[in-house]
Amino acid sequence: MGTRTFVNERVTFSAGRNLARGIDIPLALTVTALVVFGLIMLYSASFDFSFNEYGSSTYMFTRQMKWLALGIVAAFILSLFDYHNWRKVVVLAMLATVGLLIMVLLMNEIRLGASRTLYEGSYQPSEIAKLVAVIYLSVWLYAKRQFLHDVTLGLIPLGVILGIIGGLIYLQPDLSAAGTVLILGGLLFFLAGADIKQIVFLMILALVMGWVIVQFSVTGQDRVASFLAGWQDPTNASYHVRRSFEAVIKGGVFGVGLGQADTKLTGLPFAPTDSIFAVVAEELGLFGSILLMGLYGALVWRGLVIARRAPDMLGTLLASGITFWIGIEALINMAVMVGLMPFAGNALPFISAGGSNLVSTLCAIGIMLNISRQSSESSKMEENEWRSFGAVVDLRRGNGRRSVSRPRRSQRPNG
Repeated sequence: MGTRTFVNERVTFSAGRNLARGIDIPLALTVTALVVFGLIMLYSASFDFSFNEYGSSTYMFTRQMKWLALGIVAAFILSLFDYHNWRKVVVLAMLATVGLLIMVLLMNEIRLGASRTLYEGSYQPSEIAKLVAVIYLSVWLYAKRQFLHDVTLGLIPLGVILGIIGGLIYLQPDLSAAGTVLILGGLLFFLAGADIKQIVFLMILALVMGWVIVQFSVTGQDRVASFLAGWQDPTNASYHVRRSFEAVIKGGVFGVGLGQADTKLTGLPFAPTDSIFAVVAEELGLFGSILLMGLYGALVWRGLVIARRAPDMLGTLLASGITFWIGIEALINMAVMVGLMPFAGNALPFISAGGSNLVSTLCAIGIMLNISRQSSESSKMEENEWRSFGAVVDLRRGNGRRSVSRPRRSQRPNG
């Protein structure tokens, strides 16, 4: 009986060790720190708003905890789901996402001057559309990697894909989300090995499209005009940015103390969501802001490490796209709050209130953990080659080297 118990314990321990094998511990710890940091700051930023709007000071915090539980379960499942199998289901996922984006326009739930949500504001399809766009583009570019230099088979189809996704999001209107999708598409196209001439053409086209949008979009015109006015004189910036400046100035180096900010109580717009970085700056000061930026920097670093060590080009594109997505979202949100960019509604990943963003971001982390696990299992013979930190930034050349010197891996079958 004792021997049987010992054997069962050993089997259980072995199974747990196999489950954890290959998990990128620094990434997992960084995400955990961001989530905990986010919950603390969310409660601090939302208790007054929650009480005034919902009659309970913990309403938004409790709701975020429910979304967090769902996101953790989804991340765990996706960490076990072989990322190569996305090739089997990504078309259905994209069709479902496009359907949801169309449904948003048809149902036309107007909130804060835009139609972006479903089910009385509880679900925002544009957030999951960013993740699905990264997955779809990664799979598509991987499948077409031999034809990307052909404009009719590479650049034009890419433009159609991005135009459909970005266009549907733009019509809501959600300029920041549409712009994020277009930027991610261009970055992935570059990493997949597209011709430099095509990249230059995309950049020029993006600038022209941006100019056209500003000329014909009232929202775009207002945001650019207020940004330029605030750049020349901060007192002429938009009300939102001026209140954010006020919070940052009050915070100083070490902040006024957790929960002690008063800007969130006196009219800082969207304190629990878009403006939560201003609350961080006021309550924790420059010290807390740098700490938060350091956590995002660590996440981007580990994401690029996973991308560089990925067993094949598909893994590299997925990990790179997810990493750039999270990094871009964080950068835009923080830059807007200190007046370095025109106003955009990008959430601060893991920190801002919002279930759609939190769940989709955690799902993305689950995919990266799966890539990390498979990288660990397949690269034992190449450990010295892939360990160099300097190689992290060499993603594009790494893709080409792997596709030539290790063709069997880059053409790994499904499953």
